[in-house]
Amino acid sequence: MIDEKLSLMRTHRININRYHRLLKTKLTEFERQFIERRLSEERSAIEKLAGSTFPISFQTPIGAVRKAATLETTSNYG
Repeated sequence: MIDEKLSLMRTHRININRYHRLLKTKLTEFERQFIERRLSEERSAIEKLAGSTFPISFQTPIGAVRKAATLETTSNYG
């Protein structure tokens, strides 16, 4: 069960990284809004999943999750 949740979290993290890369490209306003909405949905999903997977020891503020995703994006692709 935990392996499945960790796999889902990894998938959300990969999607977040992809959306960050896409936002750095030239997009129409409609495309940018769509990607920003999807990015928000992915962040919410990973935060919800993290909260249900690690309810006691790993509850973090939203900013920490976003900062971690940003740091990972820059370290992997920067």
